[in-house]
Amino acid sequence: MSAVQEVTERVHVPLVQPRLPRQAPAIMGVVAVAFGALLMVLGMGMISAVLLGALVYLLALPLWSMAVEGRRAATDRMMTGLIWAAFGIAVVPLVSLIWRVVSKGVGRIDGTFLSYSFFKTDINAPVGVYHAIIGTLLITLGAAIISVPVGVMAAVYLVEYGKGNKLAKAITFLVDVMTGIPSIVAGLFAFALFTLIFGPAYVSGIGGSVALSLLMIPIVVRATEEMLMLVPDDLREASYALGTPKWKTIVRIVLPTALGGILTGVTLAISRVIGETAPLLLIAGATDRTNMNLFDGAMTTLPVLIYGQNLRGDAPAEAIAWGAAFILIVIVMVLNLAARIIGKIFAPKK
Repeated sequence: MSAVQEVTERVHVPLVQPRLPRQAPAIMGVVAVAFGALLMVLGMGMISAVLLGALVYLLALPLWSMAVEGRRAATDRMMTGLIWAAFGIAVVPLVSLIWRVVSKGVGRIDGTFLSYSFFKTDINAPVGVYHAIIGTLLITLGAAIISVPVGVMAAVYLVEYGKGNKLAKAITFLVDVMTGIPSIVAGLFAFALFTLIFGPAYVSGIGGSVALSLLMIPIVVRATEEMLMLVPDDLREASYALGTPKWKTIVRIVLPTALGGILTGVTLAISRVIGETAPLLLIAGATDRTNMNLFDGAMTTLPVLIYGQNLRGDAPAEAIAWGAAFILIVIVMVLNLAARIIGKIFAPKK
């Protein structure tokens, strides 16, 4: 052949890929709900019907997307559905718990319940949880006073002074070990410590604060350490360039910049320990009276009161336990809101 003809085939590639209608997830959701309702009508349990309906949704929508949009879009829709399913699995127990506590506990809350203790001056005197509220707040405050300075300063050393040295590595290892300490072990440590110092049968609120501080310190250290490492080195270097000493740079630049995250870590630590029962049963004890002295005498906290009322098992005790649980949840929510507000107030302006 004197001439070679090159034949090129033109392949038409559409600029717009076919897409499912915007209402496709809602449509498949309606189908899944209808399928679950049908199973319930046929006699299947509600939990099984809900799980099978969710499975239908997770399978049907990606298959529909595969037929219309292609494999990549179908994979995206499947992963999105799995993420939402995981979110639902995590949220449902939380919502169920909060709803149960609120529905059973809010009816018990009144002025008498919040202002009276279990100590009765006569047989017809009302009872309340005022002594347990005071004990919870004082013991948790004592634990925070012990834990926050120790945890923050330990984190400052690890990030600002001890990078790479053996002492910093040892502290990091010990903090990791303390993170997994069972609460009963912290209570036994505080019980043994105060028994050696003050003798046997010693109970006090400060002992409970020491036990809870052992659980708080590793959380405060870890949270503060992570927040300090997020502070840009440019801020430190700019401060050093102006002749500012290192300690003042940490106090005036680094810590204020990380304040919001540090407060969040402190709040998480308080929320972690405010519901502890076992350490306080060992060292803080329980009493029917309101004790304002953190250093002398037994103190009752809300978790210990809930535990004691649950052991009784009768209807009045159960109502008191649900009311105390509701108050404990409200205290944790207030602490979280306060931490967020304080963080926004004191955080550096952008």
